[in-house]
Amino acid sequence: MKNKLILIVEDEEDILELLEYTLQKEGYETIGCLSINKVIDKILDEENVDLILMDRNLPGIDGATFISKIRSKGYVNPVIYVTAKDKDEDILEGFESYADDYITKPFNLKELCARVKAVLKRTSKDIEVLKVKDIVYKANNKRFYINNEAIDLTHLEHDLLLEFVKNKDILMSREHLLNTVWEDSIEKKLKTVNVAVKRLKAKIDPKGEKEYIKSIRGEGYIFC
Repeated sequence: MKNKLILIVEDEEDILELLEYTLQKEGYETIGCLSINKVIDKILDEENVDLILMDRNLPGIDGATFISKIRSKGYVNPVIYVTAKDKDEDILEGFESYADDYITKPFNLKELCARVKAVLKRTSKDIEVLKVKDIVYKANNKRFYINNEAIDLTHLEHDLLLEFVKNKDILMSREHLLNTVWEDSIEKKLKTVNVAVKRLKAKIDPKGEKEYIKSIRGEGYIFC
């Protein structure tokens, strides 16, 4: 199987080299660029890029503006912003600008690799069966099972549990869940996530014995 190809756009050369070195050690192929230029358009036209790591503070342009531009032209593969823009409004703006994840600088390399892996896994078109603990997901019929018994979930609960299963052991904020699970819903409120998670817990663990989903106060949730 061909290694996943990651395009990295980062204007600080030392960070770019570090990212390329780290991701190559993890088995990925990489293409690095120090700025937005015509070369990137050519790369996206000619190469099967599986993921873009995009800085936002680039010479003459915000990386999010470029991503919005290529999205409008039909580019659909995942994007992770890796940026020093770390204010709440910056992060929310990033997710509104087609981010599949958002990593702020300075970052931990192990966490970055975990997030890259999670996004690629979540967006992969090759998933047939996922298994975490005693929960099994079958993509052919889009159903979850516990001990071979199908779980009766709403469409929203299905998408929420799938997001958790694909991101096992990774802390996900309520903002992230709103932007990946709810997408264009008008019900974009943090308390909406709390209610949905509570209902999902009741369905997959009615006796409260397994603790699949842990709430991290002020941070979000971890599926473990």
